[in-house]
Amino acid sequence: MTLINLSVPVDGKLCKGADWYLQKGNQMTKDTYVDIENFMLTQMKDSAHDKHHVYRVLNFALDIYGHEKDVNFDVLVAACLLHDVGREKQFADLGKLCHAQIGSEMAYDFLISRKWKEEKATHVKECISSHRYRGNNVPTSIEAKILFDADKLDVSGAIGIARTLLYEGHVADPFYIMDDDGHIIVDKGGAERSSFFQEYNFKLKKIYNSFYTSRAKAVALEAQKTAIDFYNGLFNEVTKNYENGMKKHMIFDENKNVKEISHG
Repeated sequence: MTLINLSVPVDGKLCKGADWYLQKGNQMTKDTYVDIENFMLTQMKDSAHDKHHVYRVLNFALDIYGHEKDVNFDVLVAACLLHDVGREKQFADLGKLCHAQIGSEMAYDFLISRKWKEEKATHVKECISSHRYRGNNVPTSIEAKILFDADKLDVSGAIGIARTLLYEGHVADPFYIMDDDGHIIVDKGGAERSSFFQEYNFKLKKIYNSFYTSRAKAVALEAQKTAIDFYNGLFNEVTKNYENGMKKHMIFDENKNVKEISHG
C-alpha cells in the first residue's frame, strides 16, 4: 500500500516534526482532515475534554492502528476527531443527555453534509456511540474497539489523574468526602455526585482490565504504576492530615460538641 507522508495538521496548521500517514486513494485527504478538525474545534469547551484530549486519543488510536490489520483508516480518524463533540450538549442538559449518543448523531449529520457515503458515516456514528465507559453499547468493529481503547488510555496513568481532577472541578464535584469517623469514602462512585477518590475506584482503577487490543493493554500497563503511586500518596496525605489534627487533638461528646482539646 502506498502511503503519503505529511505533517499532522493541528488547528488547521502543520505541526513540525510529526509524521502523518494518509492512505492514498482514501477519502481522508489533508483538506478532509482539516475540515473535520475545524468542526471539532467549534464544539470543545470542556477543559478535561478539550482539543488536546482529542489529539491524544487520535495519537493513541494511530499507535494501536499500527499493530492491527484491516482497519478502515478514514472511519477511525473521523471517529477519533469527533468522538466528544456532544460534550457541550450533555453539560447544557445537566448530564441527562449521553454525549456519546448525541455526539454520534452530530458526527453523522456533519459527515453526511460533507458528502460522505452513508455506510461510512454510519460506521463512524457507531464507533462514537459505543466509546463511553459507562455506556451499555459495546463496541463491535475493530475501529470502534480502537477508539474505545484510545479514549480509555487517556484516563490511564498521570494524564488520567490530571484529567479526572480537572473534570471534578469543572462539574463542582468534591475532592474527597469523609464519613463521620473521618474516613475517606472511596466506594459508591459513578453517582451523579462523587468525589475524586470515589471516581478513581469506580473507573480509573478498573480501566486497565477493559481494553480490547493488546497494544492498548501494553501501553496502559506502563502507565498504571504512576496512577497507583499518585493515588496512594494523595490518599495518605489527606488521611494523615486528619489523623494528626482533629482526630488526635479534638474529642467530642455524644452530642458532637467539643468535649476536650487534647495536648497529648
